[in-house]
Amino acid sequence: MIVKLEDIKPGAKAKGIIPNTITEIVSVEWIGNQAVNVVFRDGNAKIAETTLYRDDEHRLSLEEGGRNWSFDADGALLRLVTEANRIKLAHFFDPYLAIHTSLVEPLPHQISAVYGEMLPRQPLRFLLADDPGAGKTIMAGLLIKELIARSDLERCLIVAPGSLVEQWQDELGEKFDLEFDILSRDMIETSRSGNPFNDHKRLIARLDVLARNEDLQEKLHASEEWDLIISDEAHRMAATFFGNEAKYTKRYQLGQKLGQVCRHFLLMSATPHNGKEKDFQLFMALLDGDRFEGKFRDGVHVADVEDMMRRLTKEELLRFDGRPLFPERKAYTVKYELSIQEAELYTAVTEYVRNEMNRVQRFAEEDGRKKNNVGFALQILQRRLASSPAAIYQSLKRRRERLEAELAEAKLASHGKKINLNSPIYKDDMIQNMEEYDQDEIDDWEELISTGASSAETIEQLAIEVQTLKDLEDMALNVFHSGQDAKWQQLNRILDDDLMLDPDGYRRKLIIFTEPKDTLHYLRDKVTARLGKPDAVDVIYGGVSREERRKIVERFMQDRDMLVLIANDAAGEGVNLQRGHLMVNYDLPWNPNKIEQRFGRIHRIGQTEVCHLWNLVAKDTREGEVYARLLEKLEAARDALGGRVYDVLGELFEDKPLRELLFEAIQYNDDEDVKGRLFEAVDGAVDQSHLLDLLKKRQLTNDTMPEARVAELRLEMERAEAQRLQPHHVQSFFVEAFSRLGGKIKRREEGRWEITHVPFNVRERDRQIGTGVPLQKKYERICFEKDKINQQPVALFVYPGHPLLEAVLDIVREQHEHLMKQGAVFVDDSDDGVDLSALFLLEHSVQDGRENHAGNANIISQKLQFTSINSSNSAMNAGIAPHLNLRPATSDEIELAEAELNADWLRNDLEKKAVQFATIELAQSHVAEVRNKRLPEIDKVEREVRARLSKEINYWDSRAAALREEEKAGKKVRVNWKNAERRAEDLAERLKRRLQIIGQERFIS
Repeated sequence: MIVKLEDIKPGAKAKGIIPNTITEIVSVEWIGNQAVNVVFRDGNAKIAETTLYRDDEHRLSLEEGGRNWSFDADGALLRLVTEANRIKLAHFFDPYLAIHTSLVEPLPHQISAVYGEMLPRQPLRFLLADDPGAGKTIMAGLLIKELIARSDLERCLIVAPGSLVEQWQDELGEKFDLEFDILSRDMIETSRSGNPFNDHKRLIARLDVLARNEDLQEKLHASEEWDLIISDEAHRMAATFFGNEAKYTKRYQLGQKLGQVCRHFLLMSATPHNGKEKDFQLFMALLDGDRFEGKFRDGVHVADVEDMMRRLTKEELLRFDGRPLFPERKAYTVKYELSIQEAELYTAVTEYVRNEMNRVQRFAEEDGRKKNNVGFALQILQRRLASSPAAIYQSLKRRRERLEAELAEAKLASHGKKINLNSPIYKDDMIQNMEEYDQDEIDDWEELISTGASSAETIEQLAIEVQTLKDLEDMALNVFHSGQDAKWQQLNRILDDDLMLDPDGYRRKLIIFTEPKDTLHYLRDKVTARLGKPDAVDVIYGGVSREERRKIVERFMQDRDMLVLIANDAAGEGVNLQRGHLMVNYDLPWNPNKIEQRFGRIHRIGQTEVCHLWNLVAKDTREGEVYARLLEKLEAARDALGGRVYDVLGELFEDKPLRELLFEAIQYNDDEDVKGRLFEAVDGAVDQSHLLDLLKKRQLTNDTMPEARVAELRLEMERAEAQRLQPHHVQSFFVEAFSRLGGKIKRREEGRWEITHVPFNVRERDRQIGTGVPLQKKYERICFEKDKINQQPVALFVYPGHPLLEAVLDIVREQHEHLMKQGAVFVDDSDDGVDLSALFLLEHSVQDGRENHAGNANIISQKLQFTSINSSNSAMNAGIAPHLNLRPATSDEIELAEAELNADWLRNDLEKKAVQFATIELAQSHVAEVRNKRLPEIDKVEREVRARLSKEINYWDSRAAALREEEKAGKKVRVNWKNAERRAEDLAERLKRRLQIIGQERFIS
């Protein structure tokens, strides 16, 4: 029968509108008399639209009122493709899928961060600020893997300090089976598209490589949108206010650009707050510029960041059994007294430093940059004086040699006139922020500055300084050769401490932190000779390659014979050393925050022993007196406040950094008034009320992890374990499907299999859809349970999301998806009844009013549901995986059921009945659940945005009016009133645009 366009009517079932699919006509609108616009529901119940012309009539047909399903499909294949769909959508059944498919055993606070705080947020703009050592990399890996499972992540960029990128790559690969490439110079130069950010879907980039390269930033801005960008150690992207003006670093500007090119943006930092609220709000503006617009004005702005960040301190973290996650930590101040020769050298070098600082203060007033460079050079010299005889001798020698060479060159060129030294002059902000750079860069810069920066402006001044350095060098050499080293002698006594031996008499592992490389090598020789075992000691410093550094850390963690690791701050961040629990600060850092960073190398997840730290300080030096006062006060505060005092060391000195106080002590070492003022500054910084205030500020949110919440989380995990997609289901599906596709697989040990042949079509499908390492032609062992991996030979862990399983799933679904609309007959052997029921698999989604980057509806939640309908037309929830309890009917059984298969209730529109049930009973509650969760969050964002931007608009309106009056009065003003007025107008437009977006987010359906 020929179908005319006039026959296409709402409710009709038609073939030929889309290939091989029966569609249901929803509405018809004529376009003249030669075409109709048709809205229809396709085979997956999705609404679509097309235009049909008279020329299309020949391929159209209408379905008569009969069964929509023939129920004659191969039952085994239909069950296989149903299971393929269930595995592909595993996250619908397993709320903790990433945990069950990763090689990690996450802790309560990690699970709550990922599944309670981050995953529900759409889009995610979040600061994860748990204490150091809490396992933020684990949380990030779980988040990435869950987003991938939910088809919400394809492109992911991680930005981290250079020293951490390999660690990120290793942990994501080893623990989560996630392959990430590291952005390299070669990758940039050989990019196929000219833009490396488009060539790679999973990328790790070094923070400063991006921050210092504007061409790369332009490529990043021009690349495809990233689904997720993670910034590790994000406090390095901080900006600060000087007066009313915000100073934006290159790193901060990079952070702003990163936030513009992604949907989800996660900042990770254990130290996001430097004690200054206005700087913290600048930092939070990276996540939401509207909520934190302008400079924070106390009494005007109120910032509530509860919904934008999570912060838990070490003391709040628990194991699943309720025990504290972290052991106690103890610190001891160990004072030592310089020998006579050391004291004379200290006095002479300190006098040189003081004289040079006085000279630079007088002669370089017009050159602030030179003044700061010379001051920094002298600070370095003073720190090396406190470090070791080897460090001060080598530093004086190198400085003398460099300036001696400069003097010889100046005599040839200047003829007695003023001289210009060839030493590099660094910008003030580079010196102030030097600790933010990698340790090898710091070592290089310190070497250049400490040897070349001088206050000398004439040949005569330079010649005097060179002679002074010669005399000091001779003194230092005498001390070095004398063997008189009080500091080393004190360390030697610590090596004999009872804590250094375990109950069986074996020496425990020890980490010694120092600063200069000269001291590091000096100590290596000393400690090696002391222990009498050359292989027992190793070192890490900036010049050690990352690969070698990783080997040394691995040896420290695994090799019982390696006892002592000596390191500078190249090992102070991102290096895990919890195999040891004893540490010595041989050199105390002039930035106290580094004490906590160093302590954090051993006081982290996996540590089971009480951690002990010895701080060595010279009691008869000016800077030593100040530092000893600080440490004594800290120990007293620790008795009252516990280990939390170490968490705020970097924030103690808000008005003047500790390094400035220490250098002031050196410059004015004879002035008792200065000494008293410095002690007063230290006492105020470590006053218990000040510490409590800092701890309160540092908390930032009211996040806690009480024992009751841990117990609740444990129960949730147990329920999820019972409901999740079990490994034996994945195994059964894979073995059957892989064999059907021509693969050769054999059972070996219990739960372990050998694959002797991976078919070409499976490998080719992986090439088409995969993002990682290509599939192999064979695998010696594979397994589906984590506890089966580490046997010999080690097995490949196959799980939902693994490329091998994904390729098989994709082919099975492609080849047999049509069977889902054909239907088959199954038998439930556990049911003694004879009644038929129809089983449907339905997916329902909740969306808001926004569009995604592809122009489709923005899905914010999805669920999958099995629904059954019986002969009475009653629909009900069929459970999690009812098809697994069914077997395909035999031909005899199908013949017996034939009459029932033609019953009227099966001829009616069962699909519509199932959809109606899901809409009323399942989807409605799903929408309500999402609305109840999302709408309060959206309301809060709207309140915060309105409040902040409205106040800024009012501020700039008032400012414009005041400036206009001042201009009329003839006053000179720094800001033109029109610029202020334009600023208010721009902010008003921003508020309007943001409220439109918020309105779209609120439209949940």
